[in-house]
Amino acid sequence: MTDDIVASVVRQWQAVNPELDTGPMELIGRINRCSALLQQAEDAPLRAAGLTRAEFDLLGAVRRTDRELTPGELARETFSSGAAVTKRLRVLQERGLITRRGDERDRRVAYVRLTDEGRDLVDGLLPRQLAYERTVLSGLDAESRDRLSAQLSELLVQLEGRIGGARR
Repeated sequence: MTDDIVASVVRQWQAVNPELDTGPMELIGRINRCSALLQQAEDAPLRAAGLTRAEFDLLGAVRRTDRELTPGELARETFSSGAAVTKRLRVLQERGLITRRGDERDRRVAYVRLTDEGRDLVDGLLPRQLAYERTVLSGLDAESRDRLSAQLSELLVQLEGRIGGARR
């Protein structure tokens, strides 16, 4: 097995400070590196459809909940800031993928729903995106993927409880 970049960084730190416990760096560094590489790939099917991952996540949140959502609910669903959601919703509305409806009792509240075009885009794009992601993970066998998924889930539950608070 060849070393990854994190192993090289750890060796360098251990050379200058042998007493340093680099265990956290070995895990978090690899998670961060994987995340950065996945983001660099820019999700080819999404890019081909003219969407960013963040925009697709908003569309997907409305589609999978199958109801209108407020921008605040979308921010919570997608772990995004309110300002980022507002900007993305504006782009998606200009493309005709969503509509916004104001609340009759409270003008400050808006409800977001997919247009037919938005729903068709998500329904057509999701299988292609999942096939792309399957290809990205194809170097891992099913047992390795399941084990990694379970371990990352365990870490995520711990982090959500400590750092960000669990959803819902």
